[in-house]
Amino acid sequence: MSSLESVDPQIAELIGAEERRQADTVKLIPSENYVSKAVLEATGTVLTNKYSEGYAGKRYYEGQQVIDPIETLAIERAKSLFGVNHANVQPYSGSPANLAIYLAFMQPGDTFMGMNLSSGGHLTHGSPVSVSGKWFKPVSYNVRKETGRADMDQVRELALEHRPKVIFCGGTAIPRIIDFPAFAEIAREVGAILAADIAHIAGLIAGGAHPSPVGYADVISTTTHKTLRGPRGAMLMADDDEKATLLNKAIFPGLQGGPHNHTTAAIAVALHEAAQPEFSTYAHQVVANAKALAEELSNRGFDLVSGGTDNHLILIDLTSKGVPGKPAAKALDRAGLETNYNTVPFDPRRPFDPSGIRIGTPSVTSRGMKEAEMRQIGAWMDEVVTALSKGDAEDVITRVHGEVSELTARFPAPGLS
Repeated sequence: MSSLESVDPQIAELIGAEERRQADTVKLIPSENYVSKAVLEATGTVLTNKYSEGYAGKRYYEGQQVIDPIETLAIERAKSLFGVNHANVQPYSGSPANLAIYLAFMQPGDTFMGMNLSSGGHLTHGSPVSVSGKWFKPVSYNVRKETGRADMDQVRELALEHRPKVIFCGGTAIPRIIDFPAFAEIAREVGAILAADIAHIAGLIAGGAHPSPVGYADVISTTTHKTLRGPRGAMLMADDDEKATLLNKAIFPGLQGGPHNHTTAAIAVALHEAAQPEFSTYAHQVVANAKALAEELSNRGFDLVSGGTDNHLILIDLTSKGVPGKPAAKALDRAGLETNYNTVPFDPRRPFDPSGIRIGTPSVTSRGMKEAEMRQIGAWMDEVVTALSKGDAEDVITRVHGEVSELTARFPAPGLS
Protein backbone atom coordinates (compact mmCIF):
# COMPACT_ATOMS: atom_id res chain seq x y z
CA MET A 1 0.00 0.00 0.00
CA SER A 2 2.91 2.35 -0.75
CA SER A 3 0.70 4.85 -2.60
CA LEU A 4 -1.92 4.91 0.15
CA GLU A 5 0.75 5.29 2.82
CA SER A 6 2.12 8.26 0.95
CA VAL A 7 -1.20 9.98 0.21
CA ASP A 8 -3.11 9.23 3.41
CA PRO A 9 -0.95 7.68 6.13
CA GLN A 10 -3.76 7.87 8.70
CA ILE A 11 -6.07 5.62 6.68
CA ALA A 12 -3.15 3.36 5.72
CA GLU A 13 -2.28 2.96 9.39
CA LEU A 14 -5.87 2.12 10.31
CA ILE A 15 -6.15 -0.45 7.52
CA GLY A 16 -2.92 -2.01 8.70
CA ALA A 17 -4.28 -2.14 12.24
CA GLU A 18 -7.43 -3.86 11.00
CA GLU A 19 -5.38 -6.41 9.09
CA ARG A 20 -3.39 -7.18 12.22
CA ARG A 21 -6.61 -7.42 14.25
CA GLN A 22 -8.15 -9.87 11.78
CA ALA A 23 -4.98 -11.95 11.80
CA ASP A 24 -4.86 -12.08 15.60
CA THR A 25 -8.55 -12.75 16.23
CA VAL A 26 -10.70 -15.87 16.18
CA LYS A 27 -13.54 -14.52 14.06
CA LEU A 28 -16.74 -16.26 15.12
CA ILE A 29 -19.33 -13.90 13.66
CA PRO A 30 -21.23 -16.16 11.20
CA SER A 31 -21.71 -13.42 8.60
CA GLU A 32 -17.96 -12.79 8.33
CA ASN A 33 -15.24 -14.61 6.44
CA TYR A 34 -11.84 -14.17 4.81
CA VAL A 35 -11.75 -13.65 1.05
CA SER A 36 -8.84 -14.89 -1.00
CA LYS A 37 -6.04 -12.68 -2.25
CA ALA A 38 -7.52 -13.04 -5.73
CA VAL A 39 -10.89 -11.67 -4.61
CA LEU A 40 -9.15 -8.79 -2.82
CA GLU A 41 -7.14 -7.99 -5.92
CA ALA A 42 -10.23 -7.96 -8.14
CA THR A 43 -12.02 -5.67 -5.71
CA GLY A 44 -9.28 -3.05 -5.82
CA THR A 45 -8.99 -2.52 -9.58
CA VAL A 46 -9.56 0.19 -12.17
CA LEU A 47 -13.01 -1.29 -12.77
CA THR A 48 -14.18 1.09 -10.05
CA ASN A 49 -13.59 3.94 -12.53
CA LYS A 50 -16.29 2.78 -14.97
CA TYR A 51 -20.04 3.53 -15.00
CA SER A 52 -22.21 0.84 -16.56
CA GLU A 53 -25.90 1.63 -16.10
CA GLY A 54 -28.06 -1.05 -17.65
CA TYR A 55 -27.21 -4.64 -18.47
CA ALA A 56 -24.72 -6.33 -20.78
CA GLY A 57 -25.47 -5.35 -24.37
CA LYS A 58 -28.01 -2.76 -23.22
CA ARG A 59 -26.00 -0.02 -21.51
CA TYR A 60 -26.62 3.71 -21.32
CA TYR A 61 -22.90 4.54 -21.35
CA GLU A 62 -20.32 3.66 -23.99
CA GLY A 63 -17.00 1.97 -23.33
CA GLN A 64 -18.42 -1.34 -22.08
CA GLN A 65 -16.22 -3.61 -24.20
CA VAL A 66 -14.57 -5.06 -21.08
CA ILE A 67 -17.32 -4.63 -18.50
CA ASP A 68 -19.94 -6.60 -20.45
CA PRO A 69 -17.83 -9.78 -20.60
CA ILE A 70 -16.98 -9.47 -16.89
CA GLU A 71 -20.63 -9.19 -15.84
CA THR A 72 -21.67 -11.93 -18.26
CA LEU A 73 -18.99 -14.22 -16.84
CA ALA A 74 -20.22 -13.58 -13.29
CA ILE A 75 -23.80 -14.33 -14.35
CA GLU A 76 -22.90 -17.55 -16.15
CA ARG A 77 -20.85 -18.74 -13.20
CA ALA A 78 -23.72 -18.03 -10.80
CA LYS A 79 -26.17 -19.90 -13.02
CA SER A 80 -23.87 -22.89 -13.28
CA LEU A 81 -22.94 -23.00 -9.58
CA PHE A 82 -26.51 -22.78 -8.27
CA GLY A 83 -28.30 -24.48 -11.17
CA VAL A 84 -30.62 -21.62 -12.11
CA ASN A 85 -31.72 -20.12 -15.42
CA HIS A 86 -31.26 -16.45 -14.49
CA ALA A 87 -28.98 -14.48 -12.19
CA ASN A 88 -28.53 -10.78 -11.48
CA VAL A 89 -25.15 -9.89 -9.95
CA GLN A 90 -25.70 -6.13 -9.65
CA PRO A 91 -27.35 -5.69 -6.20
CA TYR A 92 -25.11 -3.59 -3.96
CA SER A 93 -25.86 -5.73 -0.90
CA GLY A 94 -28.37 -8.14 0.61
CA SER A 95 -30.86 -5.56 1.83
CA PRO A 96 -31.25 -3.87 -1.59
CA ALA A 97 -31.59 -7.33 -3.13
CA ASN A 98 -34.48 -8.14 -0.80
CA LEU A 99 -36.02 -4.72 -1.40
CA ALA A 100 -35.96 -5.48 -5.13
CA ILE A 101 -38.15 -8.52 -4.49
CA TYR A 102 -40.77 -6.30 -2.87
CA LEU A 103 -40.55 -3.82 -5.73
CA ALA A 104 -40.86 -6.57 -8.32
CA PHE A 105 -43.88 -8.38 -6.91
CA MET A 106 -45.71 -6.04 -4.51
CA GLN A 107 -47.29 -2.62 -4.13
CA PRO A 108 -47.02 -0.41 -1.01
CA GLY A 109 -49.42 -1.71 1.61
CA ASP A 110 -49.46 -5.29 0.30
CA THR A 111 -49.17 -8.16 2.76
CA PHE A 112 -46.16 -10.47 2.95
CA MET A 113 -44.77 -12.96 5.45
CA GLY A 114 -41.32 -13.36 6.97
CA MET A 115 -39.70 -14.81 10.04
CA ASN A 116 -39.82 -12.62 13.13
CA LEU A 117 -36.50 -10.86 13.74
CA SER A 118 -36.20 -12.29 17.26
CA SER A 119 -36.79 -15.79 15.89
CA GLY A 120 -33.94 -15.50 13.42
CA GLY A 121 -35.35 -13.46 10.53
CA HIS A 122 -33.70 -10.44 8.92
CA LEU A 123 -34.53 -6.75 9.29
CA THR A 124 -35.75 -6.71 5.68
CA HIS A 125 -38.23 -9.50 6.39
CA GLY A 126 -40.70 -7.14 8.03
CA SER A 127 -39.10 -5.51 11.05
CA PRO A 128 -41.00 -2.33 11.98
CA VAL A 129 -37.75 -0.34 11.91
CA SER A 130 -37.06 -1.44 8.31
CA VAL A 131 -38.56 -0.03 5.13
CA SER A 132 -40.06 -3.49 4.63
CA GLY A 133 -42.12 -3.01 7.78
CA LYS A 134 -42.99 0.62 7.06
CA TRP A 135 -44.12 0.45 3.42
CA PHE A 136 -45.72 -3.00 3.40
CA LYS A 137 -47.87 -5.06 5.76
CA PRO A 138 -45.68 -7.74 7.37
CA VAL A 139 -47.07 -10.86 9.00
CA SER A 140 -44.40 -12.54 11.12
CA TYR A 141 -44.07 -16.20 11.93
CA ASN A 142 -41.94 -17.66 14.72
CA VAL A 143 -40.10 -20.73 15.87
CA ARG A 144 -41.67 -23.15 18.31
CA LYS A 145 -40.68 -22.44 21.90
CA GLU A 146 -40.09 -26.09 22.66
CA THR A 147 -37.88 -26.83 19.62
CA GLY A 148 -36.45 -23.53 18.43
CA ARG A 149 -37.32 -24.53 14.86
CA ALA A 150 -39.63 -22.79 12.39
CA ASP A 151 -43.28 -23.40 13.28
CA MET A 152 -44.56 -24.62 9.92
CA ASP A 153 -48.09 -25.12 11.27
CA GLN A 154 -48.14 -21.43 12.19
CA VAL A 155 -46.71 -20.49 8.79
CA ARG A 156 -49.57 -22.30 7.03
CA GLU A 157 -52.26 -20.91 9.33
CA LEU A 158 -51.03 -17.34 8.88
CA ALA A 159 -50.68 -17.79 5.13
CA LEU A 160 -54.23 -19.07 4.80
CA GLU A 161 -55.54 -16.23 6.96
CA HIS A 162 -53.64 -13.32 5.38
CA ARG A 163 -53.04 -14.52 1.78
CA PRO A 164 -49.64 -12.79 1.41
CA LYS A 165 -48.22 -11.76 -1.94
CA VAL A 166 -44.75 -12.98 -0.91
CA ILE A 167 -43.46 -15.42 1.70
CA PHE A 168 -39.83 -15.11 2.79
CA CYS A 169 -37.98 -18.11 4.16
CA GLY A 170 -34.44 -17.95 5.51
CA GLY A 171 -32.92 -15.39 7.81
CA THR A 172 -29.92 -14.26 9.77
CA ALA A 173 -29.88 -16.44 12.89
CA ILE A 174 -31.28 -19.82 11.86
CA PRO A 175 -29.12 -22.75 13.02
CA ARG A 176 -31.16 -25.48 11.35
CA ILE A 177 -31.85 -26.78 7.83
CA ILE A 178 -34.51 -24.67 6.11
CA ASP A 179 -37.39 -26.83 4.86
CA PHE A 180 -37.74 -25.34 1.38
CA PRO A 181 -40.24 -27.99 0.18
CA ALA A 182 -42.60 -27.27 3.08
CA PHE A 183 -42.46 -23.52 2.48
CA ALA A 184 -43.04 -24.08 -1.24
CA GLU A 185 -46.13 -26.19 -0.60
CA ILE A 186 -47.64 -23.46 1.58
CA ALA A 187 -46.77 -20.72 -0.92
CA ARG A 188 -48.40 -22.65 -3.75
CA GLU A 189 -51.49 -23.28 -1.64
CA VAL A 190 -52.10 -19.55 -1.12
CA GLY A 191 -50.75 -18.34 -4.46
CA ALA A 192 -47.75 -16.50 -2.98
CA ILE A 193 -44.29 -15.90 -4.37
CA LEU A 194 -41.76 -17.88 -2.33
CA ALA A 195 -38.55 -15.91 -1.78
CA ALA A 196 -35.62 -17.81 -0.29
CA ASP A 197 -33.06 -15.60 1.44
CA ILE A 198 -29.95 -17.79 1.47
CA ALA A 199 -27.46 -15.05 2.36
CA HIS A 200 -25.99 -17.03 5.24
CA ILE A 201 -25.96 -20.46 3.65
CA ALA A 202 -25.16 -19.75 -0.01
CA GLY A 203 -21.65 -21.17 0.31
CA LEU A 204 -22.96 -24.28 2.05
CA ILE A 205 -25.50 -24.78 -0.75
CA ALA A 206 -22.82 -24.24 -3.41
CA GLY A 207 -20.62 -26.78 -1.65
CA GLY A 208 -23.38 -29.35 -1.23
CA ALA A 209 -23.53 -29.03 2.56
CA HIS A 210 -27.11 -27.67 2.72
CA PRO A 211 -30.20 -28.41 0.58
CA SER A 212 -30.86 -25.95 -2.24
CA PRO A 213 -34.05 -23.89 -2.69
CA VAL A 214 -33.77 -24.23 -6.48
CA GLY A 215 -36.92 -25.88 -7.78
CA TYR A 216 -38.89 -24.76 -4.73
CA ALA A 217 -38.42 -20.99 -4.40
CA ASP A 218 -39.66 -18.64 -7.12
CA VAL A 219 -36.85 -16.19 -6.41
CA ILE A 220 -33.61 -16.48 -4.45
CA SER A 221 -31.63 -13.69 -2.85
CA THR A 222 -28.18 -13.98 -1.40
CA THR A 223 -25.19 -11.96 -0.38
CA THR A 224 -21.90 -12.94 -1.95
CA HIS A 225 -19.76 -12.85 1.19
CA LYS A 226 -20.46 -14.88 4.36
CA THR A 227 -20.08 -18.60 3.59
CA LEU A 228 -19.63 -17.91 -0.15
CA ARG A 229 -16.31 -16.12 0.57
CA GLY A 230 -16.78 -13.33 -1.97
CA PRO A 231 -16.83 -9.53 -1.79
CA ARG A 232 -19.54 -7.51 -0.08
CA GLY A 233 -22.26 -7.74 -2.73
CA ALA A 234 -25.42 -9.68 -3.56
CA MET A 235 -27.25 -11.66 -6.24
CA LEU A 236 -30.82 -12.43 -7.24
CA MET A 237 -31.70 -15.68 -8.99
CA ALA A 238 -34.79 -17.20 -10.62
CA ASP A 239 -35.78 -19.86 -13.14
CA ASP A 240 -38.88 -18.23 -14.60
CA ASP A 241 -38.22 -15.74 -17.42
CA GLU A 242 -40.98 -13.32 -16.42
CA LYS A 243 -39.97 -13.22 -12.76
CA ALA A 244 -36.34 -12.70 -13.74
CA THR A 245 -37.32 -9.77 -15.94
CA LEU A 246 -39.26 -8.17 -13.08
CA LEU A 247 -36.28 -8.61 -10.76
CA ASN A 248 -33.92 -7.04 -13.29
CA LYS A 249 -36.20 -4.03 -13.69
CA ALA A 250 -36.48 -3.71 -9.92
CA ILE A 251 -32.70 -3.52 -9.55
CA PHE A 252 -32.19 -1.19 -12.51
CA PRO A 253 -33.73 1.29 -12.94
CA GLY A 254 -35.94 0.61 -9.93
CA LEU A 255 -33.45 0.87 -7.09
CA GLN A 256 -29.93 1.38 -8.39
CA GLY A 257 -27.87 3.21 -10.95
CA GLY A 258 -24.59 1.84 -12.23
CA PRO A 259 -23.34 -1.44 -10.79
CA HIS A 260 -20.06 -1.59 -8.89
CA ASN A 261 -17.96 -3.23 -11.57
CA HIS A 262 -15.00 -3.96 -9.31
CA THR A 263 -17.38 -5.90 -7.05
CA THR A 264 -18.86 -7.74 -10.03
CA ALA A 265 -15.40 -8.92 -11.03
CA ALA A 266 -14.67 -10.06 -7.49
CA ILE A 267 -17.99 -11.93 -7.40
CA ALA A 268 -16.96 -13.70 -10.61
CA VAL A 269 -13.67 -14.73 -8.99
CA ALA A 270 -15.43 -16.00 -5.85
CA LEU A 271 -17.92 -18.01 -7.92
CA HIS A 272 -15.02 -19.55 -9.83
CA GLU A 273 -13.38 -20.51 -6.55
CA ALA A 274 -16.65 -21.94 -5.22
CA ALA A 275 -16.89 -24.23 -8.26
CA GLN A 276 -13.62 -25.99 -7.36
CA PRO A 277 -13.64 -29.37 -5.54
CA GLU A 278 -11.80 -27.97 -2.52
CA PHE A 279 -14.66 -25.56 -1.87
CA SER A 280 -17.01 -28.48 -1.23
CA THR A 281 -14.49 -29.83 1.28
CA TYR A 282 -14.46 -26.41 2.95
CA ALA A 283 -18.28 -26.18 3.08
CA HIS A 284 -18.65 -29.59 4.72
CA GLN A 285 -15.88 -28.73 7.20
CA VAL A 286 -17.74 -25.54 8.13
CA VAL A 287 -20.69 -27.69 9.21
CA ALA A 288 -18.51 -30.27 10.94
CA ASN A 289 -16.75 -27.50 12.86
CA ALA A 290 -20.05 -25.91 13.88
CA LYS A 291 -21.35 -29.23 15.16
CA ALA A 292 -18.15 -29.85 17.13
CA LEU A 293 -18.24 -26.36 18.66
CA ALA A 294 -21.95 -26.71 19.48
CA GLU A 295 -21.33 -30.05 21.17
CA GLU A 296 -18.49 -28.62 23.25
CA LEU A 297 -20.57 -25.65 24.36
CA SER A 298 -23.59 -27.83 25.15
CA ASN A 299 -21.42 -30.15 27.24
CA ARG A 300 -20.27 -27.09 29.18
CA GLY A 301 -23.82 -26.07 30.04
CA PHE A 302 -24.56 -23.50 27.35
CA ASP A 303 -28.20 -23.30 26.23
CA LEU A 304 -28.19 -23.56 22.43
CA VAL A 305 -31.31 -22.45 20.58
CA SER A 306 -32.81 -25.53 18.91
CA GLY A 307 -30.30 -27.65 20.83
CA GLY A 308 -27.52 -27.42 18.24
CA THR A 309 -26.89 -26.68 14.58
CA ASP A 310 -27.18 -28.16 11.08
CA ASN A 311 -25.17 -25.45 9.35
CA HIS A 312 -22.51 -22.84 10.13
CA LEU A 313 -24.34 -20.96 12.87
CA ILE A 314 -24.93 -21.38 16.60
CA LEU A 315 -27.31 -19.20 18.60
CA ILE A 316 -26.71 -19.20 22.36
CA ASP A 317 -29.11 -18.11 25.10
CA LEU A 318 -26.93 -17.00 28.02
CA THR A 319 -29.78 -16.58 30.51
CA SER A 320 -28.80 -19.71 32.42
CA LYS A 321 -25.22 -18.44 32.66
CA GLY A 322 -26.36 -15.25 34.40
CA VAL A 323 -24.68 -13.03 31.82
CA PRO A 324 -26.50 -10.98 29.14
CA GLY A 325 -25.35 -11.18 25.54
CA LYS A 326 -23.83 -7.72 25.23
CA PRO A 327 -21.31 -7.83 28.10
CA ALA A 328 -20.47 -11.42 27.15
CA ALA A 329 -19.73 -10.43 23.54
CA LYS A 330 -17.58 -7.51 24.67
CA ALA A 331 -15.62 -9.65 27.13
CA LEU A 332 -15.08 -12.36 24.51
CA ASP A 333 -13.90 -9.72 22.06
CA ARG A 334 -11.29 -8.51 24.54
CA ALA A 335 -10.16 -12.13 24.77
CA GLY A 336 -9.70 -12.32 21.01
CA LEU A 337 -12.93 -14.25 20.37
CA GLU A 338 -15.07 -12.11 18.07
CA THR A 339 -18.84 -12.73 18.37
CA ASN A 340 -21.97 -10.59 18.21
CA TYR A 341 -24.68 -10.18 20.82
CA ASN A 342 -28.04 -11.25 19.45
CA THR A 343 -31.66 -11.68 20.42
CA VAL A 344 -32.94 -15.20 20.98
CA PRO A 345 -36.49 -16.42 20.31
CA PHE A 346 -39.02 -14.84 22.68
CA ASP A 347 -36.25 -12.76 24.22
CA PRO A 348 -37.49 -10.64 27.17
CA ARG A 349 -34.55 -8.26 26.80
CA ARG A 350 -34.10 -5.35 24.35
CA PRO A 351 -32.39 -5.93 20.97
CA PHE A 352 -29.48 -3.65 21.93
CA ASP A 353 -29.02 -5.56 25.19
CA PRO A 354 -30.26 -9.07 24.39
CA SER A 355 -29.97 -12.43 26.09
CA GLY A 356 -27.83 -14.19 23.54
CA ILE A 357 -24.80 -14.26 21.32
CA ARG A 358 -24.48 -15.55 17.76
CA ILE A 359 -21.42 -17.43 16.55
CA GLY A 360 -20.39 -19.36 13.46
CA THR A 361 -17.51 -21.23 11.85
CA PRO A 362 -16.95 -19.87 8.29
CA SER A 363 -13.89 -17.75 9.15
CA VAL A 364 -12.12 -20.24 11.37
CA THR A 365 -12.68 -22.95 8.76
CA SER A 366 -11.18 -20.73 6.07
CA ARG A 367 -8.06 -20.58 8.26
CA GLY A 368 -7.84 -24.38 8.24
CA MET A 369 -9.04 -25.01 11.77
CA LYS A 370 -10.90 -28.25 12.48
CA GLU A 371 -12.75 -30.03 15.27
CA ALA A 372 -9.90 -30.01 17.79
CA GLU A 373 -9.59 -26.23 17.54
CA MET A 374 -13.36 -25.89 17.91
CA ARG A 375 -13.24 -27.74 21.21
CA GLN A 376 -10.50 -25.40 22.42
CA ILE A 377 -12.50 -22.35 21.34
CA GLY A 378 -15.52 -23.69 23.24
CA ALA A 379 -13.37 -24.13 26.35
CA TRP A 380 -12.09 -20.55 26.09
CA MET A 381 -15.62 -19.21 25.68
CA ASP A 382 -16.68 -21.09 28.79
CA GLU A 383 -13.76 -19.74 30.78
CA VAL A 384 -14.48 -16.14 29.83
CA VAL A 385 -18.26 -16.31 30.38
CA THR A 386 -17.85 -18.14 33.70
CA ALA A 387 -15.30 -15.59 34.94
CA LEU A 388 -17.56 -12.76 33.80
CA SER A 389 -20.49 -14.19 35.75
CA LYS A 390 -18.31 -14.17 38.86
CA GLY A 391 -17.35 -10.53 38.31
CA ASP A 392 -13.59 -11.10 38.00
CA ALA A 393 -12.82 -11.75 34.34
CA GLU A 394 -9.88 -9.51 33.39
CA ASP A 395 -7.08 -11.91 34.32
CA VAL A 396 -8.84 -14.71 32.46
CA ILE A 397 -9.44 -12.46 29.45
CA THR A 398 -5.78 -11.48 29.29
CA ARG A 399 -4.58 -15.08 29.52
CA VAL A 400 -7.09 -16.36 26.98
CA HIS A 401 -6.18 -13.62 24.50
CA GLY A 402 -2.57 -14.67 24.70
CA GLU A 403 -3.52 -18.29 24.03
CA VAL A 404 -5.80 -17.22 21.16
CA SER A 405 -2.88 -15.36 19.60
CA GLU A 406 -0.79 -18.52 19.75
CA LEU A 407 -3.57 -20.42 17.95
CA THR A 408 -4.10 -17.84 15.21
CA ALA A 409 -0.35 -17.70 14.56
CA ARG A 410 -0.53 -21.40 13.60
CA PHE A 411 -3.41 -20.83 11.16
CA PRO A 412 -2.68 -17.87 8.88
CA ALA A 413 -5.77 -16.15 7.50
CA PRO A 414 -6.33 -16.21 3.72
CA GLY A 415 -5.77 -12.94 1.91
CA LEU A 416 -3.75 -11.28 4.66
CA SER A 417 -0.09 -10.36 4.33
